[in-house]
Amino acid sequence: MFGGFAFMIVAFVVALSVIVAIHEYGHYIVGRWCGIHADVFSLGFGPVLYSRTDKRGTVWQVAALPIGGYVKFMGDADAASAGSDGSVAEADMRKTMMGAPLWARAATVAAGPAFNFILAILIFAGSIMYQGRAIDPPTFGAMQDLPPSYASDLRRGDVMVAVEGIPFVDAEREESLIDLLPAKERLAYEIERDGQTLVIDGPYLRPTAVSSVSPRSAADDAGLRVGDVITAVNGEPIFAFSQLQEMVRNAEGAELTLGIWRDGDTLPVTLAPRRVDLPTADGFETRWLIGITGRIFFEEMTESIGPVEAVKIGAEQLWYTATTSLSALEHVIMGQISTCNLSGPVGIAETSGSMARQGAQSFIWFIGALSAAVGLVNLFPIPVLDGGHLAFYAYEAVTRRKPNERVLQVFMFVGLGLILSLMSFTILNDVLLCP
Repeated sequence: MFGGFAFMIVAFVVALSVIVAIHEYGHYIVGRWCGIHADVFSLGFGPVLYSRTDKRGTVWQVAALPIGGYVKFMGDADAASAGSDGSVAEADMRKTMMGAPLWARAATVAAGPAFNFILAILIFAGSIMYQGRAIDPPTFGAMQDLPPSYASDLRRGDVMVAVEGIPFVDAEREESLIDLLPAKERLAYEIERDGQTLVIDGPYLRPTAVSSVSPRSAADDAGLRVGDVITAVNGEPIFAFSQLQEMVRNAEGAELTLGIWRDGDTLPVTLAPRRVDLPTADGFETRWLIGITGRIFFEEMTESIGPVEAVKIGAEQLWYTATTSLSALEHVIMGQISTCNLSGPVGIAETSGSMARQGAQSFIWFIGALSAAVGLVNLFPIPVLDGGHLAFYAYEAVTRRKPNERVLQVFMFVGLGLILSLMSFTILNDVLLCP
């Protein structure tokens, strides 16, 4: 248990440190480009563990509490840039946040979330380039590791033509094809091999093999792993992922005992499906889930995707992540879905550990998704956050005068109270309400 907890903490610190470093570097570098001097760049809070001063006079430091970071610009009263400390000579005011032009201050503040979004897009794009795109016509690549009863003579390089006489054109038609397949444990696959057309029997197209495990789900808590094959539910043999989905749905939260095939061994796992709110085109719908996904029993051979197209897809993924997150927040506030859809530090730490255990690719993708979320949250118009500063700058642009410093400090105090209250609620939510 201690080893698992330590692994979770390390994964959480790594993920958060990457995201915070990118966010704060956005503030720092754009501020520098705009002529604003940074006194301190800190990764973490509290006692300083390591520091050095560069040739520009900026102190780069790592602090003991790795739960955030900050850039303190010249003349700032504090790390939140909430006012001036009054120590800067008039001749140097242009180098401070308070004395810089409005455009420079706005660009410097907006750069933090912008760099988080850029990081997310680059991670999504890199993952897409690494995975590639399934070639057409679909061609067998690596096979999943399945129990001996699933064995067949299908090979890498075989070109898929049809399944049970139904054409298998491309990955886009996978769902509709599965809906048409007969409920048989063995299916007839028509393939092309070395210029010949052959019909070879093989396992059900989408067997009950686990291809991913959702963090903090029933399956994750029960210890299911990617590659596990579910061979039975409550003693009843199954062979198709759709059968498992139906049994989970019909259980309506009652405990299920799964027969798991793992690396040649068979073991029982008991878990209970949980109600989960899932995004749809029309909002959210609630389903009973155990938190796993399945896929067809072979990897499709892929072709590379160019960087331009990958960045475009990465930007679309960022937009989807942002819009889905905002929709979820709206539905939580309206009481239409559970507050369990909100995660605080505890939930994020648990998710970090879970994704890291699933492999480097899953963990890096999670960092991208979390970076997008951090960038989005920082744009909320709440004092203390970047969005709050931008709201003050918008006020200044419209009224042609800066907000009163006393009023600004009051707003900052209120904003800090809101953030601390929300953090306290999410921690309570993670630990007691939605463990």
